[in-house]
Amino acid sequence: MKEFTLIFRMSDFSKVKPSPEQMQERMNWLAGIASQNKLVDKGNSLLPGPESAKTVRSNDVVTDGPYTEIKEFIVGYVIVKAEDIDEAVEMTKSNPIFKIGGNIEVREVLKRD
Repeated sequence: MKEFTLIFRMSDFSKVKPSPEQMQERMNWLAGIASQNKLVDKGNSLLPGPESAKTVRSNDVVTDGPYTEIKEFIVGYVIVKAEDIDEAVEMTKSNPIFKIGGNIEVREVLKRD
């Protein structure tokens, strides 16, 4: 099996703080993956808002915020095990982030030899 990072993105930081019901829904989604023994790393916590981020570019250029050319920011991640990227994508489809306007980027984790 390969490992994939599921990167959670939002454009409205006010929706990152979930209600108790939304938190339970997120935990149920995560528990479903864990029950299949496909959860590698649950990310431990949410990431703070974009106002606390810095972006470092070449030539020692440092700017405030995540990426000034996009309107979304990363709010968290998990790492899962899957046979291929299609299976990892399938895992994301029932995630409750879609109900609040978020999206999930799926990337394979490359292992160093």
